[in-house]
Amino acid sequence: MAIIVTESAADRVRSFLENRGKGLGLRLGVKTSGCSGLAYVLEFVDELAEGDEVFEQYGVKVIVDAKSLVYLDGTQLDFVKDGLNEGFEFSNPNVDGECGCGESFSV
Repeated sequence: MAIIVTESAADRVRSFLENRGKGLGLRLGVKTSGCSGLAYVLEFVDELAEGDEVFEQYGVKVIVDAKSLVYLDGTQLDFVKDGLNEGFEFSNPNVDGECGCGESFSV
């Protein structure tokens, strides 16, 4: 099982953590939400919880809980700038469908 972090995403996470002044890394998870069922969740992690998996690339740790990893295995986390828009993008091979607004997905 693996989570892939691009260099661009790692740079952005590192910048957030440096500005924050603390943190082990970034938690990537899923929650029940939206019209398709699941939505991505990103939050800072100050300490690991039991069952957390840690994936480190480019010096940045992405932490995923065991329940979320089932839905996220093989996901690539990228950070993209397009004109005035910028944000994290997820390329998840487990997704069967997405809602029209792109806020939620199903597996």
